[in-house]
Amino acid sequence: MDMPINTFKQRLQAGEPLIGLWLGLADPYCAELAANAGFDWLLIDGEHAPNDLRGMLGQLQAIAPYPSQAVIRPVIGDTALIKQLLDIGAQTLLVPMVESAAQARELARAMHYPPQGIRGVGSALARASRWNSIPGYLDKADEQMCLLVQIENLTGLANLDEILAVDGVDGVFIGPADLSAAMGHRGNPGHPEVQAAIEDAIVRIGKAGKAAGILSADQQLARRYLELGARFVAVGVDTTILMRGLQSLAAAFKGNAQEAPASGGSVY
Repeated sequence: MDMPINTFKQRLQAGEPLIGLWLGLADPYCAELAANAGFDWLLIDGEHAPNDLRGMLGQLQAIAPYPSQAVIRPVIGDTALIKQLLDIGAQTLLVPMVESAAQARELARAMHYPPQGIRGVGSALARASRWNSIPGYLDKADEQMCLLVQIENLTGLANLDEILAVDGVDGVFIGPADLSAAMGHRGNPGHPEVQAAIEDAIVRIGKAGKAAGILSADQQLARRYLELGARFVAVGVDTTILMRGLQSLAAAFKGNAQEAPASGGSVY
């Protein structure tokens, strides 16, 4: 059996813009629906969605037959949790609330085997190695790992240049919801001050040779971020898509739909 290649990482390194979708329904069947739709990448959210390790495993397995690439966001950048996620087959992690270069360095170490890193060696038990059926897995795995760090508060933003200089960080994702709250504009990521900070960050990330990413359900904003050089952009959230579709269908027959919120600057 051959080593699974992280085509998400390859395409980022090639400078190709990748369009993604956020998965919050925490269900393999729903994840497969999204994979079948043709997105380049799918974010399995372990921070805000009700996902546990087995649930994320099921979603990885559901997405695997499709060209879409899975990205997992753990609830926290914990070394032990990262080890478990890599062992069930994740190759790309998006770690929330990264605030410093020191934190980013520890995350990079957690993504790699010794001697370069501190990932625990337990490949006989791991789906990632196909239970030691992939020849040379321990020597090949590090190359396929992709670390994305999420900057979403003022401390992280202030330390962005230092974080970008960390070896092993492949990309930086700007979290507009938390960032807008931190800047005093909670619930309004489209505020001009927030947008100016986001745009500046995207440009700086690109100049540092790293991939910039963001989530925006506002199509105009999403296209703007791509024009600025963002390379992995999520353009929607499955829970929101389902809820709006359900509300519209109910309204068509009951005539009492809740008015959808304005989309200007919307993250979700």
